[in-house]
Amino acid sequence: MNEVHWSALADYPMLATLQCLPLAGALLLMLIRNGRWAVAIGRLFAVAELLVALDLYARIEVSTPVLQFAERPDVFAYHAAADGISVLFILLSALLGVLLSFYGMARQQVTPVHLLAVLLVIESSLMTMLTTMNLLWFAGASAVQLALIGYLLWRWASANEEKLALSRFLQYQLFGWCLFVAGAVVLVWSHVDVSGGAWSFDLFDLLATPQIGKYQSAAFYLLFYGLAIRTPLFPLHGWLPNSAGYGLVAVGPVLLLGVKVGIYGMARFVLPLTAEAVVIWQKYVVAFAMVGVFYAAVLAFRQANLRRLMAFAVVSHTSLIVIGLFTLHPAGLQGALLLAVNFGLAITVMLMMIGYVYRRAGTTNLDRLGGLFDRVPFIAIAFLIGGLALLGMPGTPGFDAVHLVLEASIQTFGALPTIATALGNVAAAGFLLWAFQRAFLAQRPKDLPVRRIARTSVMEYFVGGTTLLVLLVAGFFPEPWLQLTDTATQALAAYFDHG
Repeated sequence: MNEVHWSALADYPMLATLQCLPLAGALLLMLIRNGRWAVAIGRLFAVAELLVALDLYARIEVSTPVLQFAERPDVFAYHAAADGISVLFILLSALLGVLLSFYGMARQQVTPVHLLAVLLVIESSLMTMLTTMNLLWFAGASAVQLALIGYLLWRWASANEEKLALSRFLQYQLFGWCLFVAGAVVLVWSHVDVSGGAWSFDLFDLLATPQIGKYQSAAFYLLFYGLAIRTPLFPLHGWLPNSAGYGLVAVGPVLLLGVKVGIYGMARFVLPLTAEAVVIWQKYVVAFAMVGVFYAAVLAFRQANLRRLMAFAVVSHTSLIVIGLFTLHPAGLQGALLLAVNFGLAITVMLMMIGYVYRRAGTTNLDRLGGLFDRVPFIAIAFLIGGLALLGMPGTPGFDAVHLVLEASIQTFGALPTIATALGNVAAAGFLLWAFQRAFLAQRPKDLPVRRIARTSVMEYFVGGTTLLVLLVAGFFPEPWLQLTDTATQALAAYFDHG
């Protein structure tokens, strides 16, 4: 694994800018404390972050597997670099930052300046995780992100049961974070035993020394399970239904689920650093993921609350992403990463539409909804398109991604497991369409008069329409995203050629 210094490709340290720009915006917001101007300034910083991400995309050389724009000053073991995989997730993170800066301000009970500042700091931590080559920096940024999302669950929850959601969230995430840190320590311990040198959490240093077998399995277990909790993957998903059912309707869940940092962490650190252990435990991971596809689909059908139903939809589709990742095949790896980004866009638009429904009806219980299509057709259609994208329908990025995953699954695991996985996706189509029918097309409850359901606002059209536009454009023109990740996933798959 090699890298190219940033100065050879750009006129400024792009990766440091991605990490520091949101922090500067958050600090400025806290100093201004003027609601009217601060909201505009906060959104301006979010848009500027997206422009830097687009500049990174325009400058990166996709034909080489070399990590580019490397920044490695001798300060606090800072080391950042990017390849096509990083850029894919960075673009998604920056886009979601802009969307949330507009979405979150519509709730009158939220303090706009405070929320925008928190969102910008979370975005900075996300950018750090997506660019760092250091396991300890990744863990530190992850701790900041999870702590701030926990703060959001506590500060701006939409129901009285937020204490249960917060406690479950913190319990699971703290445990997962500790597992990841322990796995990093095991890897470094192995590195020191082999090299006899100083401790280093840097990816390049760890790859330069072969990992001792007895350490590899332990490191794989700890790193994988630590990331699987936050992904979340069956059976480590217990925190999600509570957080989805009782916490923030959209902002918190989008920050946690829109950018699949757990999947990125597996691709960036777990697969290359513990390649031998990954090959050994590959089939067991996939077996659990296949069970998760059906388990979550069955429980989704039993939910009476739209938000909890979406939580199990997340678990079901995350399992499909993990199956693609653990094919260890170039097509499967590429499909899994593209599916993760498609998932981020689709789940974002669906969660935002659920948030808009909650603002109007005051509930997300399916027996209290119904007949909303006539009053808010755009919200209903956006929810439906998001659901179809989640299923990988033609015209969405998920179509090519699911095709790649299933193609790699057939080559790696055979026809029967692949058919079973495809049937799980069909079951997901069933419960999502069932939820759409119950919420938007079923007969309206008699005690929910039409006048209570406000029409779609201009801001809601903007947020939902922008997400749908990106989703559909990426679906009809997938070539740039396939080219962006092709070489990087080929290089990742090369670690497993011997298996």
